[in-house]
Amino acid sequence: MTAVAAPPRAAGRGGTSSLTGTAELAKLALRRDRYFLPAWIYVLTAVIASTAYSFRGLYPTVADRAALAASLRSNPSMLALAGPVYGDSLGALTMWKVGLAAAVGAALMGIFTVIRHTRADEEAGRLELVGSTALGRQAALAASLVVAFSACLLLAVLIAAAMIALRFPAGGALTLGAALGLAGAVFAAVGAITAQLTNSARAARGIAGGVLGLAFLLRTVGDSGSGLSWLTWASPIGWAERLRPFAGDQWWVASLSLVTGAAVTGAACLLAVRRDLDAGLLPSRPGRARAPGWLRSPAALAWRLQRASLLWWTLGFAITGAVLGASAQGIGAALNSAQARNFITELGGRSGLIDAYFAALIVMLGVTAAAYGVAAALRPRGEESEQRAEIVLAAPASRIRWVAGHLVIAAAGPAVLLGVAGLTAGLTYGLRTGDVGSQLPRLLGAALAQVPAAWLMAGVAVAVFGLAPRMAGPAGWTVLGVIALLTVVGPTLRLPQWVMDISPFTHVPKLPGGSFTAAPLVWLSGVAVVLTVTGLAGLRRRDLG
Repeated sequence: MTAVAAPPRAAGRGGTSSLTGTAELAKLALRRDRYFLPAWIYVLTAVIASTAYSFRGLYPTVADRAALAASLRSNPSMLALAGPVYGDSLGALTMWKVGLAAAVGAALMGIFTVIRHTRADEEAGRLELVGSTALGRQAALAASLVVAFSACLLLAVLIAAAMIALRFPAGGALTLGAALGLAGAVFAAVGAITAQLTNSARAARGIAGGVLGLAFLLRTVGDSGSGLSWLTWASPIGWAERLRPFAGDQWWVASLSLVTGAAVTGAACLLAVRRDLDAGLLPSRPGRARAPGWLRSPAALAWRLQRASLLWWTLGFAITGAVLGASAQGIGAALNSAQARNFITELGGRSGLIDAYFAALIVMLGVTAAAYGVAAALRPRGEESEQRAEIVLAAPASRIRWVAGHLVIAAAGPAVLLGVAGLTAGLTYGLRTGDVGSQLPRLLGAALAQVPAAWLMAGVAVAVFGLAPRMAGPAGWTVLGVIALLTVVGPTLRLPQWVMDISPFTHVPKLPGGSFTAAPLVWLSGVAVVLTVTGLAGLRRRDLG
């Protein structure tokens, strides 16, 4: 069980106020998130800084950058995927490349942080335990928002500092940091609202994630050149790009995020005092008195717990694959500099520019699919730490049988995600070139070739879960972060080959276009199996908790 801090003392002489104990709960939240938040902040900062650094080498001249910006503005698919290009400076291109993805990451960080310390703690009974002492009614909500807003502020400061250290203009660096930090803060407030609406942390995350998905969809339609550009102004994610870092720095747009965040936070506070502990404002549908027959096994329970997540990931991969396939035909104009073409060919192979483009992006999809595999493999650790695993194991079910269902999903999930991305990419590119019959199997096979490397990353998470469960989350995500940086940024940094070989994705055949060899895939799969067996052996011998 997670350690609980000493009960907070009452403020003043006469009882408690609604915020009594906020500071103590905030300290406890920071202690519990001492791995979670630094990992999020490090990854988001590293993505921005590494992209900015790589663009300096890929597009060294003003002419290269101007030609890239012009080609992007004429490609609706690329605009829908990554947003508009407001300038041709290195900073503006960095914002175009990864700014929106980082804004979504900051939003997820804010949502998860707030819900973890409000609705999830209520669901687990921790707030009831702490609330039996001198604790204000809104202390938990206030503490979670303080932690989330502080994390967003730190993210903004570190991103700005990293860009300034890379010799980018200070004004644009501060605007970029503010854009991403404000996106995280707005959706932290959204998480605070959804935590009051439902009596389940999973439902609260789902609703908040749906709001984030809607915001991204509005931005996508608004930026696609469909004549509905006003939709971007209805999206907090769109506001991040409308701040225009390094391209005019429209600071007044930040007021939209500030006002919205303050209004949503105030609404969450009002809702918090209108409900009972452990209850949500939305009516909850009672479950069945008896579980259906198909749910009466640990494997079926694992599927029930993870199916919604897999569905949303699959939808995201399908959309991404379709956009990549639709934009491939005009990629030659976008890669107008020799350095950019060299980067694509080094990451994706030298069999032709379009094949290299697909191969490079499919590697990135493989790393992303590995993130799903790690998350699915770590789900049993969450069940264990929340003491739900003991309920399952009280029935005639062994530890291996309990965790096996989650491992099947961790193995099947990356294959499904990459398969769907390969299918949609092959279909859209084939339709544009009039050669679906040839392009679809090529891109599907290229995507599926990444699966063994994704399995290996999930195997690392399983091994740590079995041998050192308290380090499973931090270790699993840290290893994946290092591998992602090596895979994506390594070719730009000209790292030695022995360093690049640490990444399992280095050993995957560069498809489409490259020669296929099965041996590396067999070895990667074998290592994944060994890691998984090691983790299961450790799970059988250690204590739960």
